[in-house]
Amino acid sequence: MTGAPTPAARPWLTSPGPGLWAVRVSQYADQARAWERVLDGAERARLQRLRRACDRDQYRVAHVVLRQLLGERLGQDPARVRFFREPCPGCGAPHGRPAVPGTPLHFSLSHAGDAVLMAFADSPVGVDVEQRPAPAVAAQVASELTAVLHPAEREELSALPAGERPAAVARCWSRKEAYLKGVGIGLGGNPALTYVGTGATPSAPPGWTVDDLPALPGYVAARALRTGRLGPATQVRLA
Repeated sequence: MTGAPTPAARPWLTSPGPGLWAVRVSQYADQARAWERVLDGAERARLQRLRRACDRDQYRVAHVVLRQLLGERLGQDPARVRFFREPCPGCGAPHGRPAVPGTPLHFSLSHAGDAVLMAFADSPVGVDVEQRPAPAVAAQVASELTAVLHPAEREELSALPAGERPAAVARCWSRKEAYLKGVGIGLGGNPALTYVGTGATPSAPPGWTVDDLPALPGYVAARALRTGRLGPATQVRLA
C-alpha cells in the first residue's frame, strides 16, 4: 500500500508531553476497520483469535494507529513496518521490548477499556494505562494487587484509610507496569522487587524516570523512561 494516511490519533491527555499519543477506542473504531489492511499477518491472526467485538476494536485501533505513527516517524508505508522482539533481560528469550529493525526509535503501547496509550522516545520507554475498577470490586482488586507489591509500598498502603487504598494501588500498579515494560521483561519479572511508590509523587529505580500522566476519567496512566546508566537496583530477576 502507498500513500500513508494521516494518523487518526488525537491526544485525549491534557498535557501529554513529547512523544505521547492517546486515543479513545470508541472514537476511532470505524476508521481503524477501514485501515485494517495495514496490519501484518501475525496481527490479523491475533485479531481473529479475539472473541469479543470490544477486544477486537481495542486491538485494531491500537495497532493501526501504532503503525500509522511509526510509519510517519520512519518515513515508511505503515503496512511495511516490521517488528521484532528484543532479548528478554531476564532470560534472553526473544520476548522483550518490541522494536523495529534498523532504527534507534523506541516505543511502547498499552490499552485498557476505551483507552490506548503510546510512547515514542530515543531511549527505552514503557507506558501503561489502567482502567480503575468499579467501586463494587475496587477493594477486592486492590487487595489482590497489594499482595505482589514491594514491601515498602505495602507499608504505605497500610497507613492509608481503607477508602484511599484502591486509588493508590491503581496508581502504583500503572507505574510498575510502565517500568517493567520499559525494561523489557513485563510481568515476567517480579513486581515486588521494584519500588515505584504509592503516593502522589512517583519514585523510580536508578537510571529511570517514572511519571504519572493525566488520563481520562476512570483511568490512570504512567510512563517510565530510561534516562541514565543503570544501577544495581535495576537488575531484572524473574518472578
